[in-house]
Amino acid sequence: MDKKNIAIILHKYSIVVKGVERKLKELGYNVAVVEPIADLIKESAAQTDLFVMYLPKNGKNRADDEQALKILMKLCDTIQECKKNLVVIGEKSYRDSLIDSQPILGDCEWVDRPVDMNVLAQSVENVLSSDGQPHKKQILIVDDDPTYAGMVKTWIKEFYNADILTEGKQVFAFLNNKKVDLILLDYEMPVMDGSQVLKILRHEPSTKDIPVVFLTGVGTADEVKQVLALKPDGYILKSTAREQLLEYLADQFK
Repeated sequence: MDKKNIAIILHKYSIVVKGVERKLKELGYNVAVVEPIADLIKESAAQTDLFVMYLPKNGKNRADDEQALKILMKLCDTIQECKKNLVVIGEKSYRDSLIDSQPILGDCEWVDRPVDMNVLAQSVENVLSSDGQPHKKQILIVDDDPTYAGMVKTWIKEFYNADILTEGKQVFAFLNNKKVDLILLDYEMPVMDGSQVLKILRHEPSTKDIPVVFLTGVGTADEVKQVLALKPDGYILKSTAREQLLEYLADQFK
């Protein structure tokens, strides 16, 4: 299989960018660097499978920097016109405001600074494995049974990108580094169960709006009532078949 070509868009070369470049090369990709100039990006698009845009650290919110925002919008429009995918590396503090001002960024993989190279690698793999298809929604599966979690991931991988965690306490560190569109959360887990995880997620401003659907083996009317009392965005019985699960998820993203 031919190597994929990745172009890093950056304003200034740095030690961090060098690390990103090295990591991508270690993963087997051809890596080039391109200046943040629309015409140069357009010229390189034909030989590029994926653009990685490295946003420099800024003392203020980049969405409030009119000149920087204008350049960013032009670059995003150019990449979209060329029908290429984009991974963005930037500060978590200005992610939401940038997405508000430039909605295309909401459909991109975002990697927070400081850069976790493993998160970056997973984000790049997610985008490139989509074979140029529309951006897939990101689902986090949290279940202490890795066999079941792996089965669910296999069931949905054609339509969604998915990551697996096997402990409730792992969720918060994961979400500090990666954005997800929905969490499938095991209701019954040791140490920290689904109800505890949900309460913390709802308490934190950065995670309170993430849809959470319980995965549960309970099935009686009283047990289901107890689950729903916690006000998740829904629940799925673990006995649910693949087709019904996919239908349920499709409804969630309408």
